[in-house]
Amino acid sequence: MSDNKRSLPTWLDLRPLGLIALAIAAVWCTSIVMSTYKGIKVKPEKKTIKVIGSAKKRIVSDLIEWNAVIVAHAPDRTAAYKELREHTQQAVSFLQAAGVKAADIQPQSASVQEEFDVSYDYKVFPGAKEPTRIEKRTLKGYVTRAAINVRSADVQTVEKASREVTSLLEQGVSITSGAPSYFYTRLGELKVEMLAAAGKDARARADNILKSTGGQDIKRLVVANMGIININPANSTETSNEGNNDTTSYEKDIITIVRAEFELED
Repeated sequence: MSDNKRSLPTWLDLRPLGLIALAIAAVWCTSIVMSTYKGIKVKPEKKTIKVIGSAKKRIVSDLIEWNAVIVAHAPDRTAAYKELREHTQQAVSFLQAAGVKAADIQPQSASVQEEFDVSYDYKVFPGAKEPTRIEKRTLKGYVTRAAINVRSADVQTVEKASREVTSLLEQGVSITSGAPSYFYTRLGELKVEMLAAAGKDARARADNILKSTGGQDIKRLVVANMGIININPANSTETSNEGNNDTTSYEKDIITIVRAEFELED
């Protein structure tokens, strides 16, 4: 073999180092490509704003429920029932004369109970040191009861009659008037309207916040959830996690809350 083709010493052979350099370069280039790919494919996170909107509206009850209880006493069971029937008819006639429709008046079945005079006597039995109290019950008569229920859309007429019906006491009719209950029957329809109003309020609040802070404009509504509906007596601000449903007042305030989230412009 000639001198020109003489092999180099093993420690001067640089080929393995070249292969290592090529491998490092390949890994580095792959890393750059992957980073660039991720930078292109991953979308920026959407920016949103969450607000709470509310709406309040005064409503007037369109249904009333009311009842009265009539009581009659007599020494004889039959006489007690007869007196109760007569007094019930007097009450029904009074309500009809006051403008309450006959179809809205619902007399209920009667009940009867015995009435006793109770007296006590004390007796010492043989072998006892202390007297024993002995109760003595003597039948004195019967008491009968019947309720009259009224359910009507003529709220003001029934309300007025419920206040005046106790004038029958002057005619010997033992009657007790209960407190009326007031309802609003179109609540399902109103919920849609209230949701729209509360959503509009939420949008206005979001716009005001972004305007005062110099933020982006709103792009679209992402989600809107209706919260608890509170129906309170007029001018009351009471709230409840379960939702209020007032039945004690003729005029009421319905308060609706909406939790909304809006996406912002890029």
